[in-house]
Amino acid sequence: MSQDKIDIKDVTPKQFNPKTHKSSSDRFNPNSGIYVRQSKGTFQKLRRYGGWFLLALFVLTPWISFGDRQAILLDIGSQQFNFFATTLFPQDLTLLALLFVIAAFGLFFITTFLGRVWCGYLCPQTVWTFMYIWFEEKLEGPANKRRKQDQLKMTSNLLARKALKHLAWIAIAIATGLTFVGYFVPVKELIVDFFTFNSEFLPAFWVLFFAGCTYGNAGWMRSIVCLHMCPYARFQSAMFDKDTYIVGYDPKRGESRGPRSRKKDPKELGLGDCIDCNLCVQVCPTGIDIRDGLQYECINCGACIDACNETMGKMGYEKDLISYTTEHKLAGHKTHIMRPKLIGYGIAMILMVGLFIAQIATVEPMGLDVLRDRNQLSRINNTGLIENTYTLKIINKTQQEQNYLLSVTGLEEVTWYGSQNVNVEPGEVLSLPISLGANSDELSAPITTITFEIKNNDQQVIKAESRFFKPL
Repeated sequence: MSQDKIDIKDVTPKQFNPKTHKSSSDRFNPNSGIYVRQSKGTFQKLRRYGGWFLLALFVLTPWISFGDRQAILLDIGSQQFNFFATTLFPQDLTLLALLFVIAAFGLFFITTFLGRVWCGYLCPQTVWTFMYIWFEEKLEGPANKRRKQDQLKMTSNLLARKALKHLAWIAIAIATGLTFVGYFVPVKELIVDFFTFNSEFLPAFWVLFFAGCTYGNAGWMRSIVCLHMCPYARFQSAMFDKDTYIVGYDPKRGESRGPRSRKKDPKELGLGDCIDCNLCVQVCPTGIDIRDGLQYECINCGACIDACNETMGKMGYEKDLISYTTEHKLAGHKTHIMRPKLIGYGIAMILMVGLFIAQIATVEPMGLDVLRDRNQLSRINNTGLIENTYTLKIINKTQQEQNYLLSVTGLEEVTWYGSQNVNVEPGEVLSLPISLGANSDELSAPITTITFEIKNNDQQVIKAESRFFKPL
């Protein structure tokens, strides 16, 4: 077996004992509830502040204006994607594909280096789940209290607190749905129309759909999404090796575990530093026992590290019994950070970023497509000229009105029927029908290649090729 492979451990879950809290709940059973205990510490502050920053970015971005428009608006109906001063159209969506490729290689790089930190700190499922748990803590009490009261008969006081909790959850879910749809529909109009019941069917449907998903995923399913639905947990093993940083427990220092007095020397009792308080299990959002070894359910959130460090501090022991570490370090070997797989992912990501920047730099502020009249290739008009008809699709990709000058090359003497100077509104796709007339004596071949050109106020030129047909 390759030395880079991580050993398989049997972590078959044991049934949870609500009296002792000494074993993990059956996290593979969707009906088994996990009561997450609040954890405080360095990593939880980092996760919380990072989550609030990304949440604020998500909520506030649709409200940023650029001129008289929403700065970022992905208008699928009009097939226009506005990013501040630039409007992208379907033909520019290779940029979106490149963004997805960059994100994929970025995720591979981070996972190979730092494990599932995306899941623990940045994943929307984690951010919203911990937000919902915060409301649960404030309205129903700590985890131990919630676990006990859920075993008792429902009282009017508990019913009122649970109802208030669900109302808060629903409010957050609706706000989330409105914000998400606000990236695709003007957010100000969306909110007014939604709460005045004047919204069209599709926007209202998607707001309620994403609100329902938020409420169900963060409020009810939580770890079920991570354990049973998220594909990332399944294919992460292809990126992990023994030099990947994971949340790990040091069994050499911690075993044998067991309770003891703070005044007792654990060595005299034949014990390690782990006092078997089980806090690392109680604070885990996926309900695992990190002392059983690396498990795919671990999302690297660091909650167990903060809980264990707090306990070690109270006992007067050295911290980091549970820490961000590697399998090699736990085995007493040196951790190799720079390794071929990590370097390969990094190079691929840098190349994709460079290609993306190059593509962005070459995006034209205008576009031109030429459509020929398919009903009639050519005709003789009343002046005796051969006439071909075209429709010019002129795209203004900027956020300002533009004036364009039109011309054609490829014919020595040509008569232009239609406007050659047009104004196009921001983000507008203007369909301009025109005709070209040429003398038969000047056409040496049945088909002549011609080039249409448009020039903006900054003297930038876009060209599109077409054909001029001569009657047989």
